[in-house]
Amino acid sequence: MLQTFTMIVDADCHLSSQHWDGLSITADELISQMDRAGIDRALVWLKPPYNKDIGPENQAVFEATQRYPSRLIGFGWVNPRLGSQQTRDTLKRCFEEYGFYGVKFNGAQDDYVIDDASVLSWIEQAASYGKVIGFHIGADFYENTHPYRLGHIATLYPQTRFLMIHMGGAGKPSLERAALEVARQHPNILLIGSAIGERAILHAIQELGATRLSYGSDTPFGLMHVQLAMYQALLRDTPAPDRELILGANLCHWLNL
Repeated sequence: MLQTFTMIVDADCHLSSQHWDGLSITADELISQMDRAGIDRALVWLKPPYNKDIGPENQAVFEATQRYPSRLIGFGWVNPRLGSQQTRDTLKRCFEEYGFYGVKFNGAQDDYVIDDASVLSWIEQAASYGKVIGFHIGADFYENTHPYRLGHIATLYPQTRFLMIHMGGAGKPSLERAALEVARQHPNILLIGSAIGERAILHAIQELGATRLSYGSDTPFGLMHVQLAMYQALLRDTPAPDRELILGANLCHWLNL
């Protein structure tokens, strides 16, 4: 049994180096939202700019974690569609220079099949660092990011810890049933319950237990304080130790914080 505590950690937040669009938020603005919502720490990765130039955005995430080391947990972003040299350099920089806790692959926004042979080589390289790998797993581009594809990856790399971000949500109809099937088969997958309905979250807790899911808001796409309030209402009748796991302890354990 994990030790429980009262820290609240948001497992899915995006920040930007500048205001690319109406949703972009900077690190300082994210911290303000965290303070308003009562969030202690947040896992952060970039929000892809329209020009797909992720280098400066990964650097902005790194600089944000340096400015707020006790609040922000940095993850890199990898886009295999940008070519072999840039992908290789991105992984090396994210892990060896920035010291990120992990990296994220998003086959929906970046348009690739996450378990394609051409992508698996980069996943293998990322896994060699012994860190956590996150995947956007959603119904918004289900051909590229179906839960079963992460199941295939988790089978190939059973010693690697994975985050299943959105657990099949981010679109309708959601794929939470497939997500739960995959998570049940692969204990090296932690579900991040962001951009998905409350019934799917509750079902995941009932089916898999409180240790397999973490709260996430998908800020700025979701409103952090509203998403946290939803979780707190949803977990009102859940034993306190289980609430603490879902709202923070699970992610901290997964990342060895």
